[in-house]
Amino acid sequence: MAGTVDSDLIDLNAARAIAEGRHGDPFGFLGPQDRGGSRVLTAFVPGATHVAAVSGKAVRAELTPVAEVPGIFVGKIGKAKDYRLECRNGDAHWAMEDPYRFGPILGEMDEYLLGEGTHRRIWDTLGAHVITHEGATGVHFAVWAPNAERVSVVGDFNFWDGRRNPMRRRGATGVWEIFLPGLGEGCTYKYDILGQGGRHLPMKADPVGFGSEHPPANASVVRSIEGAKWTDGKWMKVREAAHKIDAPISIYEVHLGSWKRADDGRRPLSYHELAGELIDYVADMGFTHIELMPISEYPFDGSWGYQPIGLFAPTIRHGTPAEFRDFVQAAHKKGLGVLLDWVPGHFPTDAHGLGRFDGTALYEHQDPKEGFHQDWNTLIYNYGRVEVANYLISNALYWLEEYHIDGLRVDAVASMLYRDYSREEGQWVPNIHGGRENLEAIALLQNMNVTTYGEVPGIMTVAEESTAFDGVSRPVSSGGLGFGFKWNMGWMNDTLSYIQKDPVYRKHHHHQLTFSIHYAWSENYILPISHDEVVHGKGSMIAKMPGDGWEKFANLRAYYGYMWTHPGKKLLFMGCEFAQGAEWNHNASLDWHLLEHGGHKGVQNLVRDLNRLLRETPALYVNDTKPEGFEWLEANDAANSIYAFIRRGGPKDPEVVVALNMTPVERRDYRIGLPKPGRWREAMNTDADLYGGANRGNLGGVTAEDEPWHNQSHSAPVTLPPLAAVILIHDGSAPKSEKTKEKAKKAPAKKAAARSAKSKKDN
Repeated sequence: MAGTVDSDLIDLNAARAIAEGRHGDPFGFLGPQDRGGSRVLTAFVPGATHVAAVSGKAVRAELTPVAEVPGIFVGKIGKAKDYRLECRNGDAHWAMEDPYRFGPILGEMDEYLLGEGTHRRIWDTLGAHVITHEGATGVHFAVWAPNAERVSVVGDFNFWDGRRNPMRRRGATGVWEIFLPGLGEGCTYKYDILGQGGRHLPMKADPVGFGSEHPPANASVVRSIEGAKWTDGKWMKVREAAHKIDAPISIYEVHLGSWKRADDGRRPLSYHELAGELIDYVADMGFTHIELMPISEYPFDGSWGYQPIGLFAPTIRHGTPAEFRDFVQAAHKKGLGVLLDWVPGHFPTDAHGLGRFDGTALYEHQDPKEGFHQDWNTLIYNYGRVEVANYLISNALYWLEEYHIDGLRVDAVASMLYRDYSREEGQWVPNIHGGRENLEAIALLQNMNVTTYGEVPGIMTVAEESTAFDGVSRPVSSGGLGFGFKWNMGWMNDTLSYIQKDPVYRKHHHHQLTFSIHYAWSENYILPISHDEVVHGKGSMIAKMPGDGWEKFANLRAYYGYMWTHPGKKLLFMGCEFAQGAEWNHNASLDWHLLEHGGHKGVQNLVRDLNRLLRETPALYVNDTKPEGFEWLEANDAANSIYAFIRRGGPKDPEVVVALNMTPVERRDYRIGLPKPGRWREAMNTDADLYGGANRGNLGGVTAEDEPWHNQSHSAPVTLPPLAAVILIHDGSAPKSEKTKEKAKKAPAKKAAARSAKSKKDN
């Protein structure tokens, strides 16, 4: 029965605050405390009628229930430290560890770095970690909520009751922590927060949670990320070379939920299933990297991951974090790099997310003119707040370190760089200089690149940036943003506009295919045909092509031939490699049955061979970012819609000559300048029957004639099939007649040199 308790043993006002879930310092009241010269234990156990503290087998202290505050028990316990609570209500008995007998876990250095915003690995400190602490195994929870009056961990383990496990505030850092013994892997939880003035907020998922429930459920899940065993050492040693600007890079962009689906389309593949089917496919197709659309946990399928909430949690839609790690290992064993779409540009307003996390604009701006995306109805991070910048930079580092991700593609960089992005006059706040640049976002991106490249050798970062912002892929030390590469959105827009036109009109838009060379060396470019080009009414790639059946496929093959030979690394969205017919649908599998038809199979064969040719031909990648790697042969034949150019690699690399015929008219004996004499083999012809074409071309290659053309010393008549790309590679040999001519030219000089040498010897 509840009884009267000595006032020296308990503060009733504090007890009421605990029982009502509004006490901001529970560790100053609950657990063992020194009061009135005695060691006093106070416990809050709603639903119990009897509570005793038991230490070992012999020491037992019955606690007295406090009549004025139901659920509160108090009593003297002597010096016992490792006690447990034995509880009873009628016939129900249960035992539990008392979280309030355990000391703090965060150290002074953690507090200092978190407060300063320089803790690069916040995931080691915040979030939920299974640990052993003071002899007990359980979970340590820590969360940043500086303006909260009380923060509690809630879950099935405490009936989602925010009164039961309020956390300890750690000084001025704004971090709250608690160790809950007895919990472990797979436990679901949220944070129950009282904001300023005692306002009860919606329960929040963990901003640094490592796992999540299956949507639409949205609680965080305790997942262990420590102690992972990696077996990809071979890949990790060589990946730096695979990410340089002079490396062949061809990226396959994938939405994991719709690449292929199981159970008659009802279920997306798991990480383990994808580790087999998807990785094998990408490797067979000859791509060097696979780029995943965002896999950080997100609530709404229709956002495709671009509105994430769980930045530290691989989406549970395909499996656990450990299973995602297995997926990455499988890619590395096949020699494939894994890039992640990373979204620091905005986050959704879902009640369980980061928005007004502690009742204030914590991660976002208070002013919607700075902190709200009108286009996407999402919030914008406050990049100028040191804790928020630290949160994002640490998250970038997290994926690279904990999951061995090889690079990050940063989404919507333009929306971060400009304060007036998609805003009318008066709807945005200028920077401190009165300009439109978002100086804080620029600093964040620079710091992210400096940190990731500095901390994790061999990675790459890529910016999706759609404006002419200067120096996106220039080093930070030279005033740039520090990205390794930038998507070439200008190339994509111009070339897609051109290729969709009826060939009869292309002569009037001829330089849409040549303009990109004017700025090709200004950044380290990737040429992207991404998911954005095959959705929202834009149609699939094959649907964009003009003409009847054969013309559509021929146009697409010619376009890919141009793309793979144009300076810049390559990126192709899934399905485009076999001419997916329908527009992309994130809820359905790609139309793999189309590969039963020759045209689609032909395009797939072409992309596979283009990837092979790219890897085997240094001239097509070594100088992607240098003007010496490219020379126009014919850029002005608008009347015939013909283009020709040279690609060059190192001094010893065979040169490549590319010719494009963008009309449905075959051009026979079209003379093209060649920089060297000898044989030029036809390394690729997009009109080959293997690709669905008619085998028109130059099967035996061509022989360079001693006739200058296109400012070159030699030339040859070449057959250019309709709507096709022809790729010629110098095979290093010259015909006998050419060798004889060269020898005859050099003979007088050799004789003169010999006479001179003999004269010197005689003297």
